[in-house]
Amino acid sequence: MMKKYEENTQAKAINLENPFQGLRIAYFIISILLILLLMAANKTNAQNVPVYNKCSSENAVYDLAKDNATGETKRVKVEADQHGNAKGNQYDLAVDGAFEGQTVAILQFYTGEGFDFSLPKAALKEKGFSVYRWMDNPPSPEELEEKLKKACELWIISGNVQKLTEAHLKVIKKFFDSGKGVYIWGDNDPYYADANYVAKYLFDVEMLGNLPGEVVVGLNNKGTNVGLTPKHLITTGLEYIYEGITIATIQKTSVLQPLIYGHEGNLVTAIYDQDGKRAILDGGFTRLYIAWDNAGTGRYVKNAAAWLVNYERFSHVSK
Repeated sequence: MMKKYEENTQAKAINLENPFQGLRIAYFIISILLILLLMAANKTNAQNVPVYNKCSSENAVYDLAKDNATGETKRVKVEADQHGNAKGNQYDLAVDGAFEGQTVAILQFYTGEGFDFSLPKAALKEKGFSVYRWMDNPPSPEELEEKLKKACELWIISGNVQKLTEAHLKVIKKFFDSGKGVYIWGDNDPYYADANYVAKYLFDVEMLGNLPGEVVVGLNNKGTNVGLTPKHLITTGLEYIYEGITIATIQKTSVLQPLIYGHEGNLVTAIYDQDGKRAILDGGFTRLYIAWDNAGTGRYVKNAAAWLVNYERFSHVSK
């Protein structure tokens, strides 16, 4: 009897020493529930945050405005920059910061004429992209494969001497086949050595030649094979584009779709968009560092990168 009394007394002593023990447990449980609710809310918000602007695929952008004289609501073209393209980042394809945390990997084999990639890098940063860049020479195939695990797309800027190997090609193809974007940049002969090496391997197509550019072209509305393809995601907010200084011509093939024709009717830029995979081939990398402000280059670079993320495919897979 005495032993039982002592046990009860000890239990009461424990309760007296921890009078708020029950409250602490309740607080802990409530805290966990709140954290879970916040995580669910953040997940929902992330899914609802827009990636593309409302004007996606529109070249000329219009807003609704009320006529003060008549009181009627009319469609009015938004303010344009000095080249005739809609002025303001809200008329790019992607919302600013939409791709925060995403990385564009760059194999840059041409670094002449002060080409340090600073202008495209600053433009990509507006959309949230960071840049990881190899200059002049490629890494080993093993390093390339490892780094590409953290990249959403790969850009290859060719030089006049082939530097990639077949082992590199296999890594690039594996990356591309996974649905990640690839941008292949060349320029006038002979600055498409690796561009052609990769393009031939992936698409059995090459670029060739040397044509003068330095012309701002408009929309290819009338099928004249001059200018921008209208109503494409990449050409959002663009009615005019600078074609580059000197440019190569991409061979026409049913595998690729034309995106930009030069003023002489040559195919400067083409795209691949099949089987959930996206790529761009371009014969004018001089646009990336020469006459950057001539027309539309900054917006074009941002739009191209946003399109290559292949958001439509991966957002569908994640749901």
